[in-house]
Amino acid sequence: MTKQLSLAGGPVDPPVVLAPMAGITNLPFRKLCREQGAGIYVCEMITAAALVERNPKTMRLIEFDAEEETRSLQLYGVDPDGMRRAVEMVAEEDLADHIDLNFGCPVPKVTRRGGGSALPWKRHLFRRIVTAAVDAAAPAGIPVTVKMRKGIDDEHLTYLDAGRIAEDAGVAWVALHGRTAAERYSGTADWEAVASLKEALDVPVLGNGDIWEADDALRMAAETGCDGVVVGRGCLGRPWLFGDLEAAFAGRGERRLPSLGEVAAVMARHAALLVDWIAGAESYEARRNIPAEEHGCKEFRKHVAWYLKGFPVGGELRRALSMVSSLGELDDLLGKLDADAPFPEATLGKPRGRTNSPGKVPLPEGWLDDREDAAVPEGAELDTSGG
Repeated sequence: MTKQLSLAGGPVDPPVVLAPMAGITNLPFRKLCREQGAGIYVCEMITAAALVERNPKTMRLIEFDAEEETRSLQLYGVDPDGMRRAVEMVAEEDLADHIDLNFGCPVPKVTRRGGGSALPWKRHLFRRIVTAAVDAAAPAGIPVTVKMRKGIDDEHLTYLDAGRIAEDAGVAWVALHGRTAAERYSGTADWEAVASLKEALDVPVLGNGDIWEADDALRMAAETGCDGVVVGRGCLGRPWLFGDLEAAFAGRGERRLPSLGEVAAVMARHAALLVDWIAGAESYEARRNIPAEEHGCKEFRKHVAWYLKGFPVGGELRRALSMVSSLGELDDLLGKLDADAPFPEATLGKPRGRTNSPGKVPLPEGWLDDREDAAVPEGAELDTSGG
């Protein structure tokens, strides 16, 4: 039976969570998405070590907009003691209202250290980390959640064990991306695994993977019984997806299919938000020796192809937009687009963002030999945030 999703006693309505994405889910992007529809919007992955050390980039990444009612922070860590210190810092300094633990990252630099989606294989170490986070957050009433994958590969699945351990530790919910680390972002997400986890646990279960449209979220909920959804690549270049999701979960049928002119307006807004955010970090950005406007526009470049996917835009104009260096230049180039061009419906339901082939998962030497070993791998902690 589907449960009402909540955090700290308050409802999460609609039951939608923005997945942390490195270099994407910064404050400007979260603000842009939040303007489209309600939900929980999680910042980029923060490493426990970098947070405790007050790394300047990390402290910048954990800034939240005053309008973010639920400040949601995702933490990565491999050392239970380090995780405890990080969560205690979050609680004591009131840095966030919600902590999500990352056990789903499939990136080689993470798994080869035993972190991310590799870590639940070591179930006792996994238990120690989750318990440390929950215990440290409890005095401040901060809910802790877990996001994970099915496992390392098809021969080393961990999600059912990990889900039960997380539930026993006292997490508020468990989110599952229906792929293994070895699958990366290839193929089709296994929604049956989400259904199996939902059946195994009493705490709410969220499903993640292949939610390209709002109706995919409804279909996932119907097929798996999940209590909410986590959306990642589906919103790239389409922040209005969160408006569609809000309408879908409210039982309304409207779906937004913006014209190219409307998309251009969102692009301009996104770039301006990035510039304003970077300009507000004078001490940090000054060391980069690059004007805030130029830096913000460079950060925006990665989004151009996602926004324009499927629209009739010539190669020369696309290249120019992907090389933009100022807001004035961006406005001029956006003005050359065919504002009346309709939304390319052929792109609906199609993958966006990263797609890649399955591959072998790099792991620490001997990682698979003993599931009961709770030792922290040497050199496991990452000292930079953002993935």
